[in-house]
Amino acid sequence: MAYRPSHKFKKTLLGGGAVVLLMSLNAPAAISFAEDKYHAYKIAQPGYKARYGSWEVLNVPEEYRTNAIHAALLRTGKVLLIAGSGNSQQKFDAGTFDTVLWDPADNSYRKIPTPEDFFCSGHSQLADGRLLVAGGTARYEVLDGEVDRAGGGMRVKNESPDRARTFKKGTRFRSPSGVEYVSKFDVTVPRAKRDFKITYAKGGRMLPWKTKVTAGEARVFVEAVDKGPRALTTEAAQYRIVGLKGRDAGNFYGLAQKLTTEKQDFQGIKAAYEFDPVAERYIRVDPMKEARWYPTLVTLQDGRVLAVSGLDDVGAVLTGDNEIYDPKSKKWSKGPTRYFPTYPALFLTKGGKIFYSGSNAGYGPATAGRQPGLWDLRRNIFTKVDGLSRLDQTETSASLVLPPAQDQKVMVLGGGGVGESSKATSRTAIVDLKEDSPAFRAGPDLPQGTRYLSSVIMPDDTVFTSGGSSDYRGRGASDILKAQFYDPETNTFTRAADPTVGRNYHSEALLLPDGRVATFGSDPLFDDADNTKLGTFEQRVEIYTPPSLEGERAKRRPVLAAGPAELDQNGRATFRTEHPERIAKARLMRPSAVTHSTDVEQRSIELGMTKRGGSLTVDVPSDPTLVPPGWYMLFVTDTAGVSSEARWIQVRGE
Repeated sequence: MAYRPSHKFKKTLLGGGAVVLLMSLNAPAAISFAEDKYHAYKIAQPGYKARYGSWEVLNVPEEYRTNAIHAALLRTGKVLLIAGSGNSQQKFDAGTFDTVLWDPADNSYRKIPTPEDFFCSGHSQLADGRLLVAGGTARYEVLDGEVDRAGGGMRVKNESPDRARTFKKGTRFRSPSGVEYVSKFDVTVPRAKRDFKITYAKGGRMLPWKTKVTAGEARVFVEAVDKGPRALTTEAAQYRIVGLKGRDAGNFYGLAQKLTTEKQDFQGIKAAYEFDPVAERYIRVDPMKEARWYPTLVTLQDGRVLAVSGLDDVGAVLTGDNEIYDPKSKKWSKGPTRYFPTYPALFLTKGGKIFYSGSNAGYGPATAGRQPGLWDLRRNIFTKVDGLSRLDQTETSASLVLPPAQDQKVMVLGGGGVGESSKATSRTAIVDLKEDSPAFRAGPDLPQGTRYLSSVIMPDDTVFTSGGSSDYRGRGASDILKAQFYDPETNTFTRAADPTVGRNYHSEALLLPDGRVATFGSDPLFDDADNTKLGTFEQRVEIYTPPSLEGERAKRRPVLAAGPAELDQNGRATFRTEHPERIAKARLMRPSAVTHSTDVEQRSIELGMTKRGGSLTVDVPSDPTLVPPGWYMLFVTDTAGVSSEARWIQVRGE
């Protein structure tokens, strides 16, 4: 009798055939799934972690997820994540501004009331541990083809020497032809200056005084009340302020060169605040003289802060009107005049000059302000530094003072073309500022052309680099899920574990006090390779643990026990520690304040060491151009390359 399969067997056979058929139809997906599973298995193995390190994505509670545009490590060990409106027109219009304070020690979070839109502001660490935050967004951009009302900057004049006057948002200005424009912000116009000049006739007889009046002036963005071409003008004209009568009507008026429907860029604000890390709140200080959006703030050797560049209150790149903040008076004063593109990477160097690496972000013509150089603030002299290849691709590059800071070497990594260019370079370059005529020399290439690269100085003097993309804002699914270490001693890159979260525009990375690296943010233009789905801001936080802190090595990391929170009068501090003879390096590391691939705060200073039984004394250099006043993390690293957790210590200014 012929064999006939059972009903159960036939079902199994049919089911198996279906699986084979489905697998053949979905082979690429099946292979990808298998590869992902294998990769997840591989990177979880102790041997892999011991060689490359590991990544962990934090479980951030939904109510604390935010569009991290800025990240700053505070002297309490907590991280301030500033979003402001977070590149969201909807949140800007609603006045919904975010700041989240994250404590890595226990992974806790707190919402901080945010008084202004600090989206794309500047920030700098102050000597007392507060964080200065200045600038931000007054108005979002309106692209070409979307501007339906003529607008532009208007200079409001005051010819009265008797008083200043504030004109509220909504004030109307009328052209000679009767077209009306409305102001979009409050504007305060200072009073006119009256100068008296005494002249003498022959023989010494004093002639009647001559009086010269110079009108006070302030600027405000205005927009036509009505749509249509009648409001367009490219000729200079004087505008009456609607509602003023008598003498005021003659003393106060507007002047505008052109009012058009061309693209209107983001506009900056003048507001400045200090964030108090103990009270955990923003404290208002005097506003800047200029509105700034995309500015760089850099700490000087005396603890004051230089604010440079940015888009002003009508959306134009500032032409060189820089200013200096004094933390003692809480006021701003005029700084040396010099033009830079927005978010220029500026570093305080030994001797007090400022080095501009050429790295920048966002706005400014391709033909101006791209040349690296040393800036003598006192004499306002800029000396070019040549040798940097692909000078047309310094936008969105990373740069940093290589460790230790005493070597005075600055490195530039990657970058791309100006604006929405698809260019990206793998170039790195290093300049030694101790040379009589410093010039950039080529460093080892990155694995591929990279924009928005994050670069973090580690306690063992290596530089951890990660993320970025090979196209503008990750366009075309071009995020780079790679990481590597750069070793300044060998001038080479070595591989690190691959991150799982892509990071491009509006992303940050910084060193935590426990020796790990935290990464935040990313603002892709699109969410798919075909560029058809608008991008979603990346709100996940991912943390990298270096190989030296994995497994058994982490259990033997050195420990700095009892010790002071500030230096003695000789610039020294002593800490209890077991086996001081095993300690190879001591580094004082300034906490980061990073945004847009720009972190001008981080630096690592080599310290002298005296080892005695059960204690270690560190000796901090007294040069404030090398060690600006402020709070620092003190790390020690043993002969096996394992670092301690940080001890916070304050370096006071004079």
